[in-house]
Amino acid sequence: MNADVQDCILLFGDSLTQGGWEPHDVYARKLDVINRGLSGYNTEWSIPVFEQFFAKSKIQETLPKVQLMTIWFGANDACLKPSPQHVPLPTFSANLSKLINFVKSPSSPYYCSSTRVILITPPPVNTLQRGSLLAARDPPRVLDRDFDVTQQYAEAVKEVGKKEGVPVVDIWTSIWEAAGKVEKDLSKYLNDGLHLNADGYAAPIQFVYDGLIEAIKESYPEIHHEALEFVFPRWDEVANSEDQLKSLTKKNALTGK
Repeated sequence: MNADVQDCILLFGDSLTQGGWEPHDVYARKLDVINRGLSGYNTEWSIPVFEQFFAKSKIQETLPKVQLMTIWFGANDACLKPSPQHVPLPTFSANLSKLINFVKSPSSPYYCSSTRVILITPPPVNTLQRGSLLAARDPPRVLDRDFDVTQQYAEAVKEVGKKEGVPVVDIWTSIWEAAGKVEKDLSKYLNDGLHLNADGYAAPIQFVYDGLIEAIKESYPEIHHEALEFVFPRWDEVANSEDQLKSLTKKNALTGK
């Protein structure tokens, strides 16, 4: 168990989250980034998992605070029946609201006044690319996703964000427009028709990363990385301090005190 030294950002989602936070750690020495991406999971399965890993309100005072939680589901919920990953659209929306209100509702046992929430839409699927890969498996598998259905789940994320008053990073639209609104050209950003490749995650367009940083800047500027202080001082501040050991006391990244 880490001591309560540095607050954190919590990334919660499916395989897109699990593989997604690598290229730019601008929060180093300011906020820890915790990846709770669960490959293959949907919102229905995410709820009991959340209830196990997120600290209840009564013990949060002794732990690092979650200053931001991203919620990124939908790619698996949008699977076509009879996939066991499929979650009906109304249930999907209700599950997202439940996850948000776990931390935002004062009546929730997980309520945390310091936790801000950002939703992320699923990206579009390239059914041409994915269908070809599934057909080549042994034994062959039928296509498990539909372009229009996934778009409906992306729209549902935006609707939930509006309803619950939390910002949304709409990477569905960003990637679709970058591909020229041509499904086959989504292969520039998807490595298997479903999961983002390096260009989809990071360079050169940086859909997810740039979208998150922009959402933080617009909705939660107080925790934008440029607004935060280092928890522990720069080395030259230590070196020039009259009492070097005393200068190594932690600070609050948000207040600088």
